[in-house]
Amino acid sequence: MRSQEEYVLRTVEERGIRFVQLWFTDVLGTPKAFSITPAELENALDEGMTFDGSAIDGFSRVQESDVLARPDAATFQLLPWHGHGPGGPGEVQVARVFCDIVDLDGTPFQGCPRHVLKRSLEAARSRGFTFYAAPELEFFYFADGDPAHPPSALDSGSYFELTVADRASDIRQRTVLTLEEMGIPVEHAQHEDAPSQHEIDLRYTDALTMADTVMTVRLVVKEMARQQGVFASFMPKPLAGVQGSGMHTHLSLFRGDTNAFVDPDRPGGLSEVAEGFIAGLLRHAGEITAVTNQWVNSYKRLVSGYEAPIHVSWARNNRSALVRVPVVKPGKDESTRVEYRAPDSACNPYLAFAVILAAGLRGIEEGYELPPEADANLFTLRPDELTAKGILHLPGSLHEALGQMESSTLLATTLGDHVFEWFLRNKREEWAEYKAHVTQFELDRYLPLL
Repeated sequence: MRSQEEYVLRTVEERGIRFVQLWFTDVLGTPKAFSITPAELENALDEGMTFDGSAIDGFSRVQESDVLARPDAATFQLLPWHGHGPGGPGEVQVARVFCDIVDLDGTPFQGCPRHVLKRSLEAARSRGFTFYAAPELEFFYFADGDPAHPPSALDSGSYFELTVADRASDIRQRTVLTLEEMGIPVEHAQHEDAPSQHEIDLRYTDALTMADTVMTVRLVVKEMARQQGVFASFMPKPLAGVQGSGMHTHLSLFRGDTNAFVDPDRPGGLSEVAEGFIAGLLRHAGEITAVTNQWVNSYKRLVSGYEAPIHVSWARNNRSALVRVPVVKPGKDESTRVEYRAPDSACNPYLAFAVILAAGLRGIEEGYELPPEADANLFTLRPDELTAKGILHLPGSLHEALGQMESSTLLATTLGDHVFEWFLRNKREEWAEYKAHVTQFELDRYLPLL
């Protein structure tokens, strides 16, 4: 048995852990889990645990239902809120471990999002690259999650608001402390622009660890809110008239300990690798948007007037661009990175990171030419001015995004036939249901008039 697995077994025994939750996600990024007792843990680490995959969206068909959840011992972590609940210390100790889903013969299960990302990371590794990511997760706190009435915000703050006895900020602080207790480093946390909107920025790490971390953070945010009797939502646009919740993600490729995006001898300090990566993101932006912004509601955020990126462009210090190259501090060239601003925090992080990486790698491999940097506030330009600059729009709806995804060989190859076909089918059903729904907007506007 490997040392990491021995550490897990020893920790479970020494800490008196009573349950270990086996975590994984379906194709849409919905967290799934089942619990085992310590008596079953060694067998789970050695052989995996069998479960019925046909019960999980996007997994197996009924006639090929059984799959294995194989724990990744490196992701083992205690869930501190179980041991420090309202009753104080001494409650039941619970831990979690992320799982890879495999077929009964041990081969990777093609419907497992974690495997999709691993496959993209291996493609990067074969070219000498390690892929790093650091997302900024935005979300809202509301009084409750009842969809029968408009969401009720807990505060009326704006960017970086500092208040006294602010309930929402206190919950956010509890969340950060819990994440730190779990070994998840937080770069910083803040109030965002909209009322009751908050942001947690995570410290750089490799993309697989970060995808696991995003899943964990979303659950911790919701759990800490629940404990305080409120509701946290990662819905991209829960409130009209204010900004939605994005997941701006900072990206870089390293060769060993060297940032492959840096070349101090070239203008602007960006290497050919960095320029190719950015060019790949831009050329394939429309194709990957259905994955990075996978819900009907995602496109209520991607509209003009609310700072969300809608124009396929790049810039060094222009927040209206889709891809931004943040200015680094003097002498800190190794922190050079690319910020991709389209994703929202309700995406499946495994699939989102996989397709973002694939687009960037394609740009490097094919030697895509980087278009000119956006030198104006794109939100203020007329359509004809954008056309003259060769700047396209991101898809304006889930329907449009699916159309571009469906014709993409890059997406089909990256996701694999199983996930690619199921995702398209599921999302087309979502769009069909949305099209058939009569909204309150239509009733308000048309019922008294027509």
